[in-house]
Amino acid sequence: MLITIVTLFPEMFPGMLAYSLPGKQLGNLWDLKTVNIREFSDNKWQKVDDTPYGGGAGMVIKPNIIHEALTDALKNYPNNEPAIINMTPRGRLFNNATARNLAEYDGLIILCGRYEGIDQRVIDHWIQHHNMQEISIGDYVLFGGEVAAMVIIESCLRFVPGIMHNEDSPEDESFCIKDINGSRVDLLEYPQYTKPVSWSGYDVPSVLLSGNHAEIAKWRIEQAKQITRSVRPDLLGH
Repeated sequence: MLITIVTLFPEMFPGMLAYSLPGKQLGNLWDLKTVNIREFSDNKWQKVDDTPYGGGAGMVIKPNIIHEALTDALKNYPNNEPAIINMTPRGRLFNNATARNLAEYDGLIILCGRYEGIDQRVIDHWIQHHNMQEISIGDYVLFGGEVAAMVIIESCLRFVPGIMHNEDSPEDESFCIKDINGSRVDLLEYPQYTKPVSWSGYDVPSVLLSGNHAEIAKWRIEQAKQITRSVRPDLLGH
């Protein structure tokens, strides 16, 4: 998978993506490129923004500059159609199902806005002509889209074959728990325990020491349901 980041701050990458399992496979099972938005500035000062029509605080990034930057990013994919993403608080809320879907593409282009935002006209153009998706990682605002892009990338890479040491890992985590019949259910993960059996007055639940895998599976599902009901009842649909 080739991922291209369109950003005003290419030096932020790979950042945390250079560590742990993603970092070990960077340049092998996946690769990362950046496109510097400032390189497409239409003035000698490399200024990319201007004041918003209608007034208001902040500056807006110009449409022609973003268009040229995205067009340049698209050149990295001569033989396939990547998913193109605009990171924005007003986008569709990112979740595990979206990560799984994006991981099926051969590549991603992620646009990271800054300042007050990006001129709507270029966003409309890329949605209409290139199926650009607008995605949010939560109901809050960041200084820019770069941190959000790293969240998207990390989550997607977990579904790329070979990234995880245990290929079953992404299939048995929060939002993707295996039910006792083997189907996936949208629950938060059950509690995990390791050695020692007793620590500071707390003991590992006896069922996990029983060796009865059917009972362990049943216990884990019940725990997942209890945690989800307590913390995220919306996932249960009631």
